[in-house]
Amino acid sequence: MLESLGSLTGSPWIYAVVGVSVLLDVFLPVLPSGVLVVAAATAAAGSTTVAEVTVAEAAGRVAQVPTEVPADVPSLLILMLCAAGASVLGDLFAFRIARRGGRLGLAIARSRRLATAQERLGSALAGSGGILVVLARFVPAGRSIVSIGAGVAHRKAREFLPWSALAGVAWTGYSAGLGYFGGQWLGASWTGTAVSVLALFAAGALAAYIVKRPDRTPAPAA
Repeated sequence: MLESLGSLTGSPWIYAVVGVSVLLDVFLPVLPSGVLVVAAATAAAGSTTVAEVTVAEAAGRVAQVPTEVPADVPSLLILMLCAAGASVLGDLFAFRIARRGGRLGLAIARSRRLATAQERLGSALAGSGGILVVLARFVPAGRSIVSIGAGVAHRKAREFLPWSALAGVAWTGYSAGLGYFGGQWLGASWTGTAVSVLALFAAGALAAYIVKRPDRTPAPAA
């Protein structure tokens, strides 16, 4: 499995795979979109790692400075654009489907957990707490709850999309940054990827704690 992922990050198809994975994981949260972004960004860090041998270290030999970047290294900029764009498109797709109702709307309406999320989402988008949408992007399945919940609650697109775009950019920047700088510090290896993925999961756990923290505001009297 590791060999397959390694060969994928060295292929131009990595952009399409990352884009499709991020696009669809709003419906299938089990897709490893975050892991793919981190792994590809770690591989991208290899493009800036240039082995340089100085005259002193070479004991009088001529310094060797490679001038060509390996062709099998993904572009960090293109990778981030694909991931962020797919994140916003996936959110919009789920939002539109849920807003139209149908079976999906009925299924969500019967879910107590999603109904609670809809209530919190409505108050967040109506006020200054839209940061909830950004935090939920880091939580496993949080993106699904927020996007579908906004549609079922019939929120306006202009209320939801700006926060969705900010969430997609923040999540992509954090995930790609972890992979890239992890690759710079620990090397473009599986060790750097594993450490970066663990940091991504830690951020998700912290965001889940913040989002799920009970509201300590006393309920108004009936």
